[in-house]
Amino acid sequence: MIEPYLSQYLEPGKQYRRFSLLLCIKKKPDISQKLLGHKTSLSSSMVNNYIKELSKDGLLSVSGTSNRDMTYHLTDRGKAYVSRNFLSFSAEIVQFYAAVRREISEMLTESYQEGMRTVVLYGASDTAEIVYSAIQKTDLVVAGVVDNDPDKIGRLFYGALIQSPSRINEIRPDALIITSFGRQNEILTALKDNVDKDIQIKVISKV
Repeated sequence: MIEPYLSQYLEPGKQYRRFSLLLCIKKKPDISQKLLGHKTSLSSSMVNNYIKELSKDGLLSVSGTSNRDMTYHLTDRGKAYVSRNFLSFSAEIVQFYAAVRREISEMLTESYQEGMRTVVLYGASDTAEIVYSAIQKTDLVVAGVVDNDPDKIGRLFYGALIQSPSRINEIRPDALIITSFGRQNEILTALKDNVDKDIQIKVISKV
């Protein structure tokens, strides 16, 4: 489940907090209020208030006499609420995904207009999936995918064999696109003296 509590741009509102609490309870009925607070970034007192509110609204039933034996159960109404909100939540996430893909595609199209034709993706990650999808909207060609994770090397990524970064110079793309957001500087440092000068190295925020 996506956790907007960790995001700088997605601010969780009351509806999301109610939904996330119910979803946590659906997965683990005997979950403690302390763990519920940890998973939803709420204080114990706030969790308690939400539990009371959800119970009053007929979405949740509570059994037990103390925190040690307390269990929570979604009512039929609560299950319907979770299903309905999951669809709405998913629809919003798909819209975010489509917007990000569109922005990346536009940036890649500019690079194509500047002469870039073939690319290698560095990093077979979730971000790389978005980048790959964005590339399909352009005339660029993915010449290869590389990753320094031994567990990924040899596997397929959208039909392309994931190779070691040592193969970049052999593939000879016009550009190498680093798809990672969190490890850009680390990867750039590692590649600095190992990639031929005529191969452009681009990070996804500056393609």
